[in-house]
Amino acid sequence: MDLSERKLCILKAVIDDYITTGFPVGSGTISKKHGFELSSATIRNEMADLEELGFLDQPHTSAGRIPSHKAYRYYVDRMMKIAKLNAQEAGRIRGYFEDKMSEIEQVMEKAAQVLSETTHQISMVLRPQLRKSIIKRIQMVKITQHKAILLVVTNAGLVKDSVIVVPEGISADYMEMISKLLTEKLSGKTLEDAEKDLVACLNENIRENNELVTDIVSAIETSVEPHGRNGIVLGGTQNVIDYPAYMSVEKAKNFIAVLESKDMLYDLMKKATQLEFSVKIGHENEEKELFDMSVVTATYKINGKSLGSFGVIGPTRMDYSKIVSILGYVSNSLNSVLSDFTETGED
Repeated sequence: MDLSERKLCILKAVIDDYITTGFPVGSGTISKKHGFELSSATIRNEMADLEELGFLDQPHTSAGRIPSHKAYRYYVDRMMKIAKLNAQEAGRIRGYFEDKMSEIEQVMEKAAQVLSETTHQISMVLRPQLRKSIIKRIQMVKITQHKAILLVVTNAGLVKDSVIVVPEGISADYMEMISKLLTEKLSGKTLEDAEKDLVACLNENIRENNELVTDIVSAIETSVEPHGRNGIVLGGTQNVIDYPAYMSVEKAKNFIAVLESKDMLYDLMKKATQLEFSVKIGHENEEKELFDMSVVTATYKINGKSLGSFGVIGPTRMDYSKIVSILGYVSNSLNSVLSDFTETGED
């Protein structure tokens, strides 16, 4: 839908002012703050037209207008200019990633922290989905009489280790034998392609230990692609108390339940990995608990492959321009840090 230049300017002024203040915007405010050479009556008429077209809402009869979800969509698609971070903002984000991190998990937690603290929204980071990564080495290390750590090293770095139960009588040498066997059979294959070979290899060589076979397969699958609540890192969940949409106790309870379970957010972020950037506003979200919110996401990559996504949930009146800029900068930082894991091999 094409709007006249005058309507576009007024609509943008309403959106900008409402994002900044959170209060309904009146014609007088627009006239004074934005320097329109129009009478308040003319601006009111234009705002009434925009309301009729579905771009503005009027919460109360005597109040000013607020942008509708349709207005935000139009703004993001056609009017928004990506804000450029200043040197202080960029330096603050870089500072989060400058410390040496030995595990990908630390990187994910740092990303969630920097996102929540710089955007003042709830942040979400999907742990790496590594099914298409190439195996370099699989290592099992016995740590106690009945426990061992299983590590999977891929071209994307070191996957978080998993603890498995070791049956009675299994020695450290036996663990090393399994490690060499799995590395020999699976090295150079993607984790996705290796799944069938993994089970066949284990059943052929250690069939007498069915319980160990099951534990190894389960541990590798879980560490390779953590799912549900294990697949998401959250940050800034306390920010929900600042969201006007959740002043209702019932709505707040339902949303907090979503944050606590994480299953819905995992599915949402896994789909987001298919898109470099995504902005979903209000009812564009599939989950009714997010109908009053916006979700902005971006992806991170290793060797050019999208391995996960990250983003924020917040009120529909969020500063989309600034948030998209922050996500872009964090994406570049994440890509750089995660590439260091590939270069060093972490093995």
